[in-house]
Amino acid sequence: MSAGQAYEERTAPELSVHGQGQTLSAQVGRHARSAPRARALTFVGAQRPDTTYAELHDRAGRLATVLADRGVRAGERVALLMTNRPQYAEALVACSRLGAIAVPLSFRLVPAELTYQLADSGACALLVDTGLLANATEALPGTAVTATLVTDTDDYEAELAAAGPHPEIPVDEDTAAVILYTSGTTGRPKGAMLSHRNLHSWVASRYAHMGFPSSCRVSLCAVPMFHVAGYATYLSTMFTGGRMVLMPSGAFDAAEVIDVLDREQVSLAFFVPAQWQAIVRHPALAGRSFPHFVAANWGAAPASAQLVREIRAAFPTVSLTSAFGQTETCSSALVLMPEDAAERPDSVGKPMLGVEARVVDPEMNDVPPGEVGEIVYRGPTVMTGYWNAPEKTAEAFRGGWFHSGDLVRVDEDGFYYVVDRIKDMIISGGENVYCAEVENVLAGHPKVGSVAVVGAPHARWGEVPVAVVVPRGDEAPTAEELEAYGRRFLAGYKVPKRITVVPAMPMNASGKILKGELRSLVRSGA
Repeated sequence: MSAGQAYEERTAPELSVHGQGQTLSAQVGRHARSAPRARALTFVGAQRPDTTYAELHDRAGRLATVLADRGVRAGERVALLMTNRPQYAEALVACSRLGAIAVPLSFRLVPAELTYQLADSGACALLVDTGLLANATEALPGTAVTATLVTDTDDYEAELAAAGPHPEIPVDEDTAAVILYTSGTTGRPKGAMLSHRNLHSWVASRYAHMGFPSSCRVSLCAVPMFHVAGYATYLSTMFTGGRMVLMPSGAFDAAEVIDVLDREQVSLAFFVPAQWQAIVRHPALAGRSFPHFVAANWGAAPASAQLVREIRAAFPTVSLTSAFGQTETCSSALVLMPEDAAERPDSVGKPMLGVEARVVDPEMNDVPPGEVGEIVYRGPTVMTGYWNAPEKTAEAFRGGWFHSGDLVRVDEDGFYYVVDRIKDMIISGGENVYCAEVENVLAGHPKVGSVAVVGAPHARWGEVPVAVVVPRGDEAPTAEELEAYGRRFLAGYKVPKRITVVPAMPMNASGKILKGELRSLVRSGA
């Protein structure tokens, strides 16, 4: 008999431990007592796909004991280097139960990048998959990690089977629950500290906006759980006693996702724009009605107005919202409600409940409606700071507000519109060119599948915009076609006069286009 079989044949899980406070572990424990047989997780493609709340609570409690026996205490950091799998979900609950701080790491990082984040966080323990163990082993020298657990082995199951459930540790809700490293498209990633209070405030705000109908209890997680969008999907599902359908990590397969939406009767899903584009243009959608799919949203990267129209056409009965924010704001900070989307399809909405937002100039003066400035935030969903980086924290919170780095404008009715990232803005002949504005226009060209705009050096103008295009079909647009199309909607200095055609956009694990790579591409003359 394998260790896994031995674990499954134990007696019913003990549910005597009562959770305290608004933590992930406490919420899972409450659902385990009130609805022990309810499904918490469905792992797509597994032989035994479902995990009940009682099983999740029990396994997380036993993992907490295993970690405590290895010296993990409240406030210690536990790194998670895993692909999407149920063990990831139980590890997050186990850390919460101990009052330890989870540190999700991207499984796409190379050893040198892993070493930096492990050393920066000061993690004392690492949970890892077998397939990622070689990279982890190479990354460990020079870090504080003293305990490594390989989560997809019989030895792991045997340790859980032998352990008893660890009692819940009282946790100060203002302490960090998780450190999520920013995507690092420019510079080294920073570890955003999100407290227990940040997280449960965000869940409450989210459901205050979208409601909590009984028809909206099955969520799909098709993004990595180390990303704030995957983490937030899991967190909100567990807090509300729903079921999360978890897709395995790997190349995004639009046909498989469409099948899962149908087969698992998914009611709520989040996709980044590149994933939505693959879904709505896939022939597997034909002839399907998706009666259980009632709410959907997008975020993590800008979506063109053209793509939003395609999503609404493909799923006409789904309530579609946009979610705009960043890791430091527990994912979304602004929401565009479905009832507003028809009149303002290019808006990202208004601040969520409890979130204050302003649009300011570099001196922190509010700019008038219609003018471009940086959006700054404060409120209970904004991170407590960057881990081990007091100077960067002080800079981010200068003036008492969190500086997002996003350029936006707000209209007379209080709706926000994304213009660009500050670092992506092009200055051409003294004029500001906002890449997101240009991209949004060019995405409407019938030959454009996806587009990104970057700056290239120019002897006269300093910089000029260049379009990097993935064709929609077999024929790519010419520079002349794209320029003529762009001049219908944009001032001449904003219109790219060069294009570079690529088969696919380079993206990081968060679904964001790596504009640094595109700048290198266009500046090399490729």
